[in-house]
Amino acid sequence: MKGRNETESARADRNFVELLQGSRVAVTGVQVLFAFLLTVPFSPGFERLGEGDRRLFYVALVSAALASICYIAPATQHRVLFRQGLKETLVRRSNRYGIAAALALSVSMTAATMLVVDFLFHSAIAMVTAAIVALVAAWAWFGQPALDRNRPPEDGGGTDSPS
Repeated sequence: MKGRNETESARADRNFVELLQGSRVAVTGVQVLFAFLLTVPFSPGFERLGEGDRRLFYVALVSAALASICYIAPATQHRVLFRQGLKETLVRRSNRYGIAAALALSVSMTAATMLVVDFLFHSAIAMVTAAIVALVAAWAWFGQPALDRNRPPEDGGGTDSPS
């Protein structure tokens, strides 16, 4: 038993539930973005996009698909591996999928933002806006937590962070 006076199995169960809860918010956003991107090529203005913007759209679409796959993977793997005694493996793997999904989502959001702003203004505003989106996502999702990993735990625990 560690930290919260719970068994390893109970801790793995709790960690997995917490990971899934965190993914629920993100997966909805990813699926809305992905669904929207799937409709864009069928809209009348899409044919006006140049080759560069079509490539940018491709990056946004594929990275949204990858983010969706990564966010859905833990729940699907849990179903496939149900009662196999691999919960700790699922926790570690789910954490990695969540990080990969957030990275793919940040790429998709950045590309989609750049595409829309470029469509609206045809200028450097698109690049600046996309850079701001990318930097804010990088800081909020990766930079700040990376700095916190080097701090001592506030609750004296430290056993709940999946690898």
